[in-house]
Amino acid sequence: MWAMKLVWRAARIPCILLLLTCWQAPILGMALCRAAEPQGQPLAALQSQQAPLPPVTPVAAGKPAQVPDTMAQRLKACTACHGPLGRAGPDGYYPRIAGKPAGYLYNQLVAFRDGARQYPPMRSLLTGMPAAYLREIAAFFASQHPGYAPPSISTAPPATLARGRVLALDGDPDQKLPACQACHGAILLGVEPAIPALIGLPRDYLNGQLGAWRNGRRSARAPDCMAEVVRHLSDADANAVSAWLAATPVPAGALPAVQTEQKLPLECGSLAREGSP
Repeated sequence: MWAMKLVWRAARIPCILLLLTCWQAPILGMALCRAAEPQGQPLAALQSQQAPLPPVTPVAAGKPAQVPDTMAQRLKACTACHGPLGRAGPDGYYPRIAGKPAGYLYNQLVAFRDGARQYPPMRSLLTGMPAAYLREIAAFFASQHPGYAPPSISTAPPATLARGRVLALDGDPDQKLPACQACHGAILLGVEPAIPALIGLPRDYLNGQLGAWRNGRRSARAPDCMAEVVRHLSDADANAVSAWLAATPVPAGALPAVQTEQKLPLECGSLAREGSP
C-alpha cells in the first residue's frame, strides 16, 4: 500500500510543476494537469505523453509615456472628485472650486492639511505640502472659469424657499442672524480675496458644511464668524437657506466681488490678512 502511495505522489509532481506555468496558458495547463493524472500506467509512460511547454516570449519594453509637467496634470488628483477644471463633481456633493477667491481656497487647503477641516482623503492628499505649493494650487483653480451647471429643481415647499430667501438677503435680527449677502457679496458669489460663494453649490454640500460647523468638524481662525452664525441657526432655518441657495442660478459671466472697505456684521479671524488660515 505504501508503495502505491509513493507512485501516486510521484505522478502528481508533473501536475504541480505545470500548475506553476498556468498563469501563462491556463487552458493548456489545465489540460496537461489532467493528462498527468495516473490511469494505471507507469510514470515514465505518463511523462512521455505530456506535450512540451510552450516557449516563453519576453514582453518588449516600450518607452514610458510622456506626461506633461503642468499644474493641470498635477492636479488631476483634485479634479477626479471636483470635476474638470474644478467645475464640480457629478455626484451632487463635491463642490465647485473653480473661480473661488484664491485666498479662500488657500485657507481651506491649509485647514484640511492641518485638521481644522476634517476630511481624511483631503488630509491624505495635502499632508506635507508646503504653503508655497498650496498657494500655487489655489491660484490655479481661482483662475479657472468654466460655466456653471444649472441648479437642480428644488423640491422644498414654497414657504421654506421664501424663508431661505429672507435669511440670505435680509437676515433675521431677532435671531441674531446677519444676511448671507452682507458678507458673501451682493449676488452671493463671494468677495475677494477670501470670502467664498454660496450659490452654485449643491444643497447636500451646503447642509454638510453647516453641520460641520455645528459639530466642530470645521473651524476657522478665531473669531470664527461662521461658527457664531451657525450657533444661532435653527435646523429649520438651515434647511431653508440651503434650499434657497442651491436653487438660485448663477448669473452668466459673474465673478466674485472686488474687496471693499464695507464693515462686515461680524468679525472674522480668517480675514485678518489675505490668505491666512
